[in-house]
Amino acid sequence: MKYAFTNGIILDGTKNMEPVKGKTILVLDDHIVDIIDGNVADPSYENIDLNGAYIMPGLINMHVHLAGNGKPQKKQRDNTKLVNLLFSNPISAKVAHLMVRNYAKLELLSGVTTIRTVGGLKDLDTKVRDEVKAGKIIGPRIVAANEGISVPHGHMAGSVAIVANDIDEAKAHVDKLKLQGADLVKLMITGGVLDAKEKGTPGEMKMDPAMVKAICDYAHAKGYKTAAHVESPEGVKVALQNGVDSIEHGAKPDEETIALFKEKGAFLTTTISPALPYALFDRNISNASEVEQYNGNIVFEGIIDCAKAAVENGIPVALGNDVGCPWISQYDFWRELVYFHKYVGVSNKEALHTATKGNADLLGLGDLTGTIEKGKCADLIVCKDDPLKDLSALRNVSMVMSCGRLVKDPSFKRNPVLDQQLDKFL
Repeated sequence: MKYAFTNGIILDGTKNMEPVKGKTILVLDDHIVDIIDGNVADPSYENIDLNGAYIMPGLINMHVHLAGNGKPQKKQRDNTKLVNLLFSNPISAKVAHLMVRNYAKLELLSGVTTIRTVGGLKDLDTKVRDEVKAGKIIGPRIVAANEGISVPHGHMAGSVAIVANDIDEAKAHVDKLKLQGADLVKLMITGGVLDAKEKGTPGEMKMDPAMVKAICDYAHAKGYKTAAHVESPEGVKVALQNGVDSIEHGAKPDEETIALFKEKGAFLTTTISPALPYALFDRNISNASEVEQYNGNIVFEGIIDCAKAAVENGIPVALGNDVGCPWISQYDFWRELVYFHKYVGVSNKEALHTATKGNADLLGLGDLTGTIEKGKCADLIVCKDDPLKDLSALRNVSMVMSCGRLVKDPSFKRNPVLDQQLDKFL
């Protein structure tokens, strides 16, 4: 595993990155051992001539559910019933395990070399994480939450989140996550777009603030960071006031919200992708009800407003695409960068930096990945065109390297319906 990448244009992932030519990147095993002048390498290395293509750090997706493929639904499914069926016998449970493996692999093949899961099936996220680490399968680096913590009738209760009837049950789940080797704790504080039954009620409070505080305090004492699903202004404030470390999604902020972000040192994970179809698609395409479309608009605009305010006020912003939701596939994280540029107004450079070094730093992995520099893990992607000019260049990567493992010409099956409809909003 000795590779020399020559004749490429380097985008190193730093905030002020500029295209750099005339350098050779040397990879030994799982690390970048040097970046040297010129395009001639030690003959003991396998030479990879990039022929003028762009090479950059692998993307980092901060909001992933490895339980779904994004296939559009004509009507809502009973996810709890489906999960119970999956784990009702050893054969179907094995199928679920293979499914999660395949979805993780799909993330990698699309150019995502690190993912942060925030709600999954049982303990499959940590199992697949460990299989990737051990080299048994190929996949991205996984920072895993396993099942989130919800409440009766709460968001994703019984599917990718357990139901905690009280604080003691919630703490017991944190203990269970510790035994499973999870990396963070996810809370489902509010409802979502599809949970709301009336217009104007997305992000309805589901978890009592006292429970939020108790879970965060207990998780922090165990050494965990906490992330929380919140889609209303009230939910964001409750989460920040009670110790949540990262706000997933967000909502329209006011001065108090901004002050709380700064006071608590929390960050925002922006997820424009899942709300966009409900807000902007014709309902004949999205299959959304009038109520779902109305509430989708509220959430879509709230997420964008929250991201804009965070950027303007120096609050750290991460990027994730809530993959697994309808219309959001495991291979489409690049679209989130496009939306971040288009709707929040950041430059292409800032979007790419956020999805690489920015996300790595917020994960606490900035010393390991997120940039192309000597000593960093060899997490690299290559694409033909310049993403600083058009982020859609990231749609097709010609090479992916994760921890030194190289995949040339990665290919996978796309859903043409998703591409046809989503491409209208690039």
